[in-house]
Amino acid sequence: MNPTQFQISVGPLLYYWSRRATLDFYAALADGPADILYVGETVCSRRHELRADDWRDLAQDLRAAGKTVVLSGRTLIETGAEAHALKKLCAQDDFMIEAGELGAVRHLAGRAFVAGPHVNAYHGGTLQWLASQGAVRFVAPLEMDGETLARLLQERPDGLAAETLVWGRMALAFSARCFTARHFRLKKDDCGFRCIEHPDGLDMRTKESREFLSINGIQVQSAACLDLLAQATELAAMGVDVLRVNPQSAGTHEAIAALDDIRHGRAAHAVTPPAGIGRCNGYYHGRSGIELLEATA
Repeated sequence: MNPTQFQISVGPLLYYWSRRATLDFYAALADGPADILYVGETVCSRRHELRADDWRDLAQDLRAAGKTVVLSGRTLIETGAEAHALKKLCAQDDFMIEAGELGAVRHLAGRAFVAGPHVNAYHGGTLQWLASQGAVRFVAPLEMDGETLARLLQERPDGLAAETLVWGRMALAFSARCFTARHFRLKKDDCGFRCIEHPDGLDMRTKESREFLSINGIQVQSAACLDLLAQATELAAMGVDVLRVNPQSAGTHEAIAALDDIRHGRAAHAVTPPAGIGRCNGYYHGRSGIELLEATA
C-alpha cells in the first residue's frame, strides 16, 4: 500500500481540565506524531487553570519540540474584556492564529491565519474572500457531507489548504448562556466552575435514555464522537491536506496513532471513545449526524 499524504492536527482543548491534566496531555502530544497543535481557551474566558500567558508559554514549548503551533481564538465574543483579549491575541506575531469568528479576521488585517470550522465556509466565493484576507487554510464546517466537501475543494483558490475534523465530539452550536451553569441552577458568573467535573462535557439524553447531545459551557456538542478514521484515505485523495482530532479524555492519542498508521501504509486499529460515548459519522454520509455507518469491505 502506498503511503497516504496528509498532516495530522489536534484541535484546541474544548473542555476545562485541571492544569496538571492539561500540561500532561500536551506533553504527550509533544512526543507524538501529530504535526499541528492548536492551543488556547476557545470556550469560556472565566476558565483560569491556564491563562493567556500560560497558553503562550505552552505554545513556545511545543514549537521547541518540533510542532507547528496555532493559537486559537474564541468563537463567541460576549464582553468588552473578551474583545480586548482577542485583539491582543491577534496583535502577537509569534504564532499563526485560528480565527474562530470574523472579528479575528478583521484584527489580523491581512496577516496569515487559519479559518476555523465555525467561520462557515460553505462555497467557493467564501473561500476566495477568506484567502484574500490572508487565510492559508480553512477547516470545513463540521456538518458538511462528503459530496459537498469534494465540490467545495474543487472551488478553493490555489494555495488555500483544507482541514477536516475526523475524530472527536463536534461543537454544533453556541450561546451567550452557559448551559452547564444552568443545568446546575447556577448563575453564569457564579458557576463554581462545575464544567471541570465533566472532562468530556455533560451528556444529555432523551426521555427514552438515548444519546442526544452534550453540553460544555456555552457549547452544545454532539453526544457521540465523530469517527471518520476509516475515511482518512478517501479524504486525502479528495484533496484534504490536514486531518484533525479533537481532544477527549480518552482515545485521542490512539486516534492520532491510527492516522499516523494510515498515512504510512500500516493497518489502523479501531479507536474507542471515552466510556459511555458512542461513535457517529452520519453528516459525512448525508444522513442524520447522530447515525453511524460502518465501513464495508
